[in-house]
This record gives sequence, structure tokens and C-alpha cells, in this order.
Amino acid sequence: MFERLNHAQPFGMLVMRLALGAIMTANGYHKIFPHGALYNFTHYVGTLGLPSWLGYVAVFTEFFGGILLILGLLTRIAAFLIAIEMAVVIEKITWHVSITGTSSLALSLACFALALMLFSTGGGLLALDNAIGGGRASR
Repeated sequence: MFERLNHAQPFGMLVMRLALGAIMTANGYHKIFPHGALYNFTHYVGTLGLPSWLGYVAVFTEFFGGILLILGLLTRIAAFLIAIEMAVVIEKITWHVSITGTSSLALSLACFALALMLFSTGGGLLALDNAIGGGRASR
């Protein structure tokens, strides 16, 4: 009965990549491009008890990692880095807030889960990884 749904798997993976990529790219964009935003964010990271330079790593992971996910290029690497970042966000920022009390923890957990899924499965048949790798990326 559900065998026909197996043919839709590439589209499901495409939707996962596009959704997570769009969220990450948008978040990274808003931390880079308004004048002074990057400095303010790195300072904020320092107030969390982390080295301020990790703010740069986080922002560029979000922005460029999101773009890579949208393209389906280096999907597993980008997803792995995003999963690490989401784990830090959950631990340092959103964990103390109830899941039902705010959408930020729920969004962080959902992004973490999507990143882990993409890390474990790859970009799928509709990714540049698959086209460049000759089909090896989907296996």
C-alpha cells in the first residue's frame, strides 16, 4: 500500500533540504548584513561563556551551510555543522524554556532533527551531490 510513497522520497528529501536551508540562510543573513549585526552577535556569543570568535563560525555555518543545503552540495558536511550549531543553541540558549512556552526551542529541535536526518541520509537524488558524485551520494 505504501510502496508508491517510496517513489516520492527524493521530493521529501528535497523539501527537507530546502526548508532547513532557507531557515539557516535567513538566520545567517540577518546576523551578517545589517550594519553592526555581526559584531553584536559575536559579542552576544561571548556573553554566553563561549569564545566570541565562535560567533563568526556560527553565522557563516548558518549562512553558507544553508546555501549549500539548498543546492544539495556538500550536504552531509553542511548538515553535520548545522546539527552541531543547533545542539549548542539548544544547550546554551533555548533549553531552559519550555517547548510549549516558546517556538524557539521547538524550531531549534526541529532544525536539529532535520540536520541529523540529512547528515545520515545525504542530499538525495535531487541534489548536486548526487549529480556530481554519479549517484553515490544517495546511497
